[in-house]
Amino acid sequence: MKLELYFAPGACSLVPHVALEAARAPFEPKLVKLHKGEHRSPEYLALNPNGQVPVLVVDGRPLTQIVAICDFLDRSFPDAGLLPGDAWARVQALSQLAWMNSTPHTTFTRVMFSERYAGSESARAEVKQRAAEEFRGYLERLQTLVPAQGPYWLGERVSFHDAYAFTLLRWGGIAGIDPASLPALHAYVQRVIQAPPVAAALARERIALNTYKG
Repeated sequence: MKLELYFAPGACSLVPHVALEAARAPFEPKLVKLHKGEHRSPEYLALNPNGQVPVLVVDGRPLTQIVAICDFLDRSFPDAGLLPGDAWARVQALSQLAWMNSTPHTTFTRVMFSERYAGSESARAEVKQRAAEEFRGYLERLQTLVPAQGPYWLGERVSFHDAYAFTLLRWGGIAGIDPASLPALHAYVQRVIQAPPVAAALARERIALNTYKG
């Protein structure tokens, strides 16, 4: 099976990026430079008409959307333990992933791209401020979900959830949220970044946790 992962540094594409490293799956990383508009090129839109990352190309066939990609990777590499084996525990884990992808993630979009939601400068500033406040609430909820003791979300092995939690906390810094103000979440994510699969993906993407400039 030939795998190609189209990713952008610091984006949610880190989730399958970490998973591929955790599964020790051979794959070809494909950097997409969002700041240069590569996601809007005809070639990329042929893979994903939404112009988003990630895209996982499997034997020439593109797969989009985080939850679908995660499900595919878990089924393709069951020994990696990316999701629980028990049916009920598995769907609960998928529910958590879907929430991260559909709720805090989309809220952060209003922080980063307020111009999509308002025309005037003052209205854009209000959109961004309210989205940042809402995003903090989601990080506080996330803090109640992460493990206090065990190293990773699902136990002893790195999973999709760990990569997504890192991503959301990192985005919090961009939204003006000090990660130290969420001590349990911050401590957990600091454990996560020490895991070899996470460290490898972060090194390839050349990103770090702290984006806060308070």
